[in-house]
Amino acid sequence: MSKMKEIPQNMQKSSNILEKGEEGCNGIDYFDPFLERNLEHPTTNGETLTHLLKACLGTGILAMPLAFQCSGLITGIIATVFVSLVCTYCSYLLVKCAHTLYRRTKVSYMSYADVAEVAFANGPEWSRKLSSLTRQSVLWLLFITYFGTCSVYTVIIASNFEQLFTHHMGYDLNLRLFIAVLLIPLILLSFVPNLKYLAPVSMVANLLMVTGLGITFYYMLCDVPNISERPAVGTLETFPTFFCLTVFAMEAIGVVMPLENNMKTPRDFLGLFGVLNVGMGGVTIVYILLGFFGYLKYGETTKSSITLNLPTEDLAAQVAKICISLAVFCTYGLQFFVCLEITWTKIQDNFEKATVYHNYILRTLLVSLSVAIAVAVPTIGPFIGLIGAFCFSLLGIIMPVVIEFTTYWDNVTVWMTVRNMVLIAVGVMALIFGTINSITDIITTYEPNVTQAVNLTINSTLIHSTTQ
Repeated sequence: MSKMKEIPQNMQKSSNILEKGEEGCNGIDYFDPFLERNLEHPTTNGETLTHLLKACLGTGILAMPLAFQCSGLITGIIATVFVSLVCTYCSYLLVKCAHTLYRRTKVSYMSYADVAEVAFANGPEWSRKLSSLTRQSVLWLLFITYFGTCSVYTVIIASNFEQLFTHHMGYDLNLRLFIAVLLIPLILLSFVPNLKYLAPVSMVANLLMVTGLGITFYYMLCDVPNISERPAVGTLETFPTFFCLTVFAMEAIGVVMPLENNMKTPRDFLGLFGVLNVGMGGVTIVYILLGFFGYLKYGETTKSSITLNLPTEDLAAQVAKICISLAVFCTYGLQFFVCLEITWTKIQDNFEKATVYHNYILRTLLVSLSVAIAVAVPTIGPFIGLIGAFCFSLLGIIMPVVIEFTTYWDNVTVWMTVRNMVLIAVGVMALIFGTINSITDIITTYEPNVTQAVNLTINSTLIHSTTQ
C-alpha cells in the first residue's frame, strides 16, 4: 500500500535547478526517484501485468457483443481500437507526468491525487489556486466510483449463483440472501495485505475468466452464421450506446498509479513494450474477438451479458457462469484496494497513532458497508453506471489531459494542444452519452415500480372517494 500523504508545501514548488537535474545537465542535482523508492513488497512486471489485465477484464467485457450490436461488425472493430488507444494514451499521460513530477519534487512515488495537486500547484497562475480542490475532487471521484463498483460486483456475483441455485433446486430465494452470504468471503479477501500478495488472487481470477470466456467462445463459434447476415455498420442512433459501453468497460485509470507505485521497476510500466501497452493490447484483442463473434452468433437476440445467451441447462454453460462469477469475486480485491488506499491515507494524515490493527478494522467496515448497500438496493447497477459515466469521463480522459497541460504549461506545442483538444472532446462525448444512457437505464429499471406506486395511489384514492 502506498504510504503517500498530503504533499508538503515545500514539495509543491519545483525549481530551475531541479529541471536541469532532471535533464541530466547537473549531475549534483540529479535525482532518480526509482532508485530512491523503497518498498517492503514490490511487485514484478509480471505481477503488475496480471493486476492490469484483471482490472481491465472486468464485467464490462461481457457486454461487448451488445456493444457490437449497436455499432455493426466493422465499425465495432475500428471504434474499439480507437477507444482503447484513447484509454491507454490517457493512462500513459498520467504516468508520464508523474515521472516528471517525481524528479521535480524529489518524491519517489505519488497517488493520482498527488499528481493532480502537484501539477496544478506548479502550473499556470489560474491552476495554482485550484490545486487543493483538484486533489480532493480526484480523491472523492475515485472513491465513489470504485466503492460503488465493489457494491455492484457483489450483486453480479450473487445474481449468477442465484440463477444456478434456482435451476438446480427448483425454487427461488431472495437475491439479498445471496448477497449477504458473500460478506464473510469478501472480508477475508480484503484482508490480503498488499498488491504483492494480491497478485496470486489476480492470477486465479485471470485463469477463471479465461476458462469462462473459453467456454463462451466455444458456444459462440458453433454454427456461426455468415458475416453477411449481420450489418457491418450500425446507426448513428445506437452508436452512442456502443461508445458508452466500450469506454467504461476498458477504463481502469483508478488502478494505474497504485500499480506503478508498487512496481519494483516502474520504468517498465511505460515504453513501447511496457506493461501498460502490452496489457492494453492484449485486452483490446480479447474485447474485439468477444464482441465480434458474440454479435455474429446471436445477432439481435444478444443480451446485456453474453453469459445470459448461454443455455443454462448445459453443464458447460453452468461452469462458464461459475468461473466468471468467481473471477469477478477475485477482482473485488483489486477494486477494493483503491478505496482502501484513499481512506487509509486520510486516516494516517489525521491520526498519527493509527496501527495495522486499525487498518484491518477499516477493511472490515468498508466491505460491510459495500455489501450492506448492495443488500439494501440490489438494483444499484444503473446508479453506479451514472456515477461511472461522470467519474470515468473526468478521471480517465479529461483530467490526465489537463494534468499534462499544467505539468508542461511553459512548453506547450501546437501538436499537444490539438491532440489534447481532441481527447477532451472524446471525454465530453463519453460524459454526455454515458450520462444519458445511465439515466435511461435508471428510468427503465424503476419505471414499473413507479407506475405501480402511482396506480396504487390512484386506486386507493378512488376507493376512498367511493366509500365517502
